[in-house]
Amino acid sequence: MHAPDGFIDVPVSAAAGVLAAGAIAVSLRGARRELDDTARPGAGAGGVDRTAPLAGLVAAFIFAVQMLNFPVAAGTSGHLLGGALAAILVGPYTGVLCVSVVLLLQAVLFADGGLTALGVNITTMALTTTVVAYALFRGLVKVLPRSRRSVTAASFVAALVSVPASAVVFTLLYAVGGTTDVSIGKVATAMVGVHVLIGLGEAAITALTVGAVIAVRPDLVHGARGLRQKLKLRVDGELVDAPETPESAEPVPAAARSPRRVWIAGLVTSLVLAGFVSFYASANPDGLEKVAADHGIDQRAEEHATADSPLADYGVKDVDDARLSGGLAGVIGVGVTVVAGTGVFWAVRRRRTADDERADTSSPAGTSV
Repeated sequence: MHAPDGFIDVPVSAAAGVLAAGAIAVSLRGARRELDDTARPGAGAGGVDRTAPLAGLVAAFIFAVQMLNFPVAAGTSGHLLGGALAAILVGPYTGVLCVSVVLLLQAVLFADGGLTALGVNITTMALTTTVVAYALFRGLVKVLPRSRRSVTAASFVAALVSVPASAVVFTLLYAVGGTTDVSIGKVATAMVGVHVLIGLGEAAITALTVGAVIAVRPDLVHGARGLRQKLKLRVDGELVDAPETPESAEPVPAAARSPRRVWIAGLVTSLVLAGFVSFYASANPDGLEKVAADHGIDQRAEEHATADSPLADYGVKDVDDARLSGGLAGVIGVGVTVVAGTGVFWAVRRRRTADDERADTSSPAGTSV
């Protein structure tokens, strides 16, 4: 659903850019709390070593899976948007930043998604999907039994709904600032219809990924925190929480001190998906491209500002072999995304630590005598 330059006029694109910038600013503040791992059981000191690399890995994984277009209808394909997956794994604020990092790198390095349309794409693909998915996910988790299967089921439904929600937001933006005169009713019907089908693929990928991580390391899934129910005792006819004891407390495995194995496995998976599996992805246009071509939305599309990038269209310039060119571009993309994402989240986490230290120093309790 990467909108190119020219689909939406300048005023609406600028307004979407302001909205996206505000969402990122809010997310930066919220992500400081989500990335503060030191307060979690078993995390110990130095939570930055856990959360920043994991958030960077989530961004890289989303980049890799977005290269895997899957067929959804005759002549149409779809790909992961990633907002639901990121929000459930690392939190909604960090999730917005994960998808935004991916969209920025795709626009600048791979000429995928217009530069002037970056605000539109962040609004539809990062902000909308994350907010809708996480709100629905949290609501479902509260009413479903407190189990890992419930988290997986809730992630499926949340991801499914988030994709057509993103299509609705794009349609609204196009209704206000579209550059061609087309029937908005027909565009809305086509956009929502095809993106419901794409949402099924998104839901399957999200549920499988969340289920795989939660099966081995539930402590690394933001949306799975607090699943364990406390033991209840009947006292004077009323149920009360039993006191936590070393015997009744859930043991923290030694591996919980470090997510290194999960990080390595995730990185290798991302590299394989982007560097090898992506060659077999569907070559059909995605949902937005298909609707745009069918309804004339693409009449005013503009050439990408970085169309001459060495990595444009997910291929390495001057490498003639298509398989090698695409594979190298995918591997480079994963590497750049994991480094850039980890750097961003590390900086956010360090800002949180610095703020806490200043607060401790300025408080009366932090004054030495």
